[in-house]
Amino acid sequence: MAVKTRADLVLFGTTLGLVAMGLLMTFSASALVAHETHRSSFFFLARQSVWAALGTSSMLAAMRLDYRKLNHRGVLYASLGITVVLLTVVLALPAIKGSHRWIRWGIFSFQPSEFAKLTLVLYLAHQLERRLDRLEQLRTGIMGALVIPTVLVALVLVEPDVGTAFCLGAVAFVSFFVAGVPLRHLAGIGLATVPVLILFITRVRYVVVRLLAFVDPWSDPLGAGFQLIQSLIAVGTGGLFGLGFMQSKQKLFYLPEPHTDFVFSVISEEFGFAGAISVLALFSVILWRGLHVAGRAPDAFGTLLAAGLTSVVVVQAYINVGVVLGLLPTTGIPLPFISAGGSSMVVSLTAIGLVLSVSQHAR
Repeated sequence: MAVKTRADLVLFGTTLGLVAMGLLMTFSASALVAHETHRSSFFFLARQSVWAALGTSSMLAAMRLDYRKLNHRGVLYASLGITVVLLTVVLALPAIKGSHRWIRWGIFSFQPSEFAKLTLVLYLAHQLERRLDRLEQLRTGIMGALVIPTVLVALVLVEPDVGTAFCLGAVAFVSFFVAGVPLRHLAGIGLATVPVLILFITRVRYVVVRLLAFVDPWSDPLGAGFQLIQSLIAVGTGGLFGLGFMQSKQKLFYLPEPHTDFVFSVISEEFGFAGAISVLALFSVILWRGLHVAGRAPDAFGTLLAAGLTSVVVVQAYINVGVVLGLLPTTGIPLPFISAGGSSMVVSLTAIGLVLSVSQHAR
């Protein structure tokens, strides 16, 4: 029997702690760059504070929303329609840094591919709940639910944004796994995508360059391997307890994008191994509490929604850390709540807000 309970305070507090850490690190990593490019050391901090406020408001609103109202075809189709239109429109806009990922409005910009993560989780939670008794059947139970995820991943790949496409695929895998799809079917679907991925990777030059730089960054230390080499220097320089807040050297025009994709490098340099482990521990708490909420949800839709949204945040975080440490090829995936960037901040906080909504309706 489901009862109305308080929201998960551990999840709520951990999320706000990461947001606060993100604002501090945004200032630390961007102050000098902001001063040189915008004549104000607080430029990126001010902009990120606006996004943090918007994201927190979205999280609080999502907390108050009864998540079961999302399990409706009208909501689902409206979300899908808006997402597909935005992902299509962005392809027609001028490329920025060689890809069509951003829709700009003044000094602000957002990535439709970030919002596609929420849409994907909502769609799969709705569809898989309806197919729970047919998930053993590949043709009638699973294939129909794969169409929309395939369309979303394909649109993101065309931008091109391989990192986000991979993240979408990972989130879909988690949703299918939690729903109870047999591993043999998941393995078959995974194997079927391998030839397509190989063909795509070999046709997109920047992906090939990044893969080669991942294998041996020192083969091109001033080009494709520069980012990873500078990141590893920053991580290694931090030692056990770091150089201290605001004391990073690599952020001084050595490490590209120190306040966005590689902010974890600055954390490692300024706070050392202890700081890096603390960040990973906080994301592990989010994983723990998110799965706890999913396990206590009163219905299958709530379970799938909470698990999928938790994976949106945690998978992205682990991919970002893997890139910074040289364990994965460079992808351009931000660190949720901490990297400067509005789309990621708002979407990640909204995802947590919906998980908190599920947490208030426990078995």
